[in-house]
Amino acid sequence: MRFARLVATVIGVVFSGTLPASGENAMDVEALFAQAERDGRVGVARKTKLVDARPAAPEEVVVTIIAGEGKETQSKPAMAGDRVVRNRCKASGHEQYLVSVGKFAERYEGPLGPADRDGWAPYRPRGVEMLYTLVRDQDGNFHFTAPWGEVMVARPGDALVRARNDPKDLYRVQAAAFACTYEIVKAPQSAR
Repeated sequence: MRFARLVATVIGVVFSGTLPASGENAMDVEALFAQAERDGRVGVARKTKLVDARPAAPEEVVVTIIAGEGKETQSKPAMAGDRVVRNRCKASGHEQYLVSVGKFAERYEGPLGPADRDGWAPYRPRGVEMLYTLVRDQDGNFHFTAPWGEVMVARPGDALVRARNDPKDLYRVQAAAFACTYEIVKAPQSAR
């Protein structure tokens, strides 16, 4: 099983690449988010939909694939205790991503049931409130470096999500994934 995961990961890396598509500009997302805060375009949301998670294999690299878009990003090699999380969201292709041991314990509780034969078990998000802003049409498509050091692409309609207590913990959540896994706690004051 671990060998199969490693092969799938290597195939994903070889065929997906990490370069942004043409027409995407580099963006300082921290500055973009700060401007959104000044403009009243930041709200509060929390992840509420159950996920599946399994222990990451040592040094496993997780390539996040979004249905209809392809590669979103890839993780750093997994460390002891890290988890691979799989969203339960058909619209985004049940994308998977790596969560560090510390952030996993902070953001998820469980398991809520036994693991399946592949090691996936259900977990509930703790409902940690995150700040978010939506990428606007005028922002266009852009790329930026995620907190884990990989290039991430953002498109109009996507959410930029940031931890309240860590302005550097800022990443993209694809529009369909945000709609199906997050709940809006407080909408932004302005959409401009």
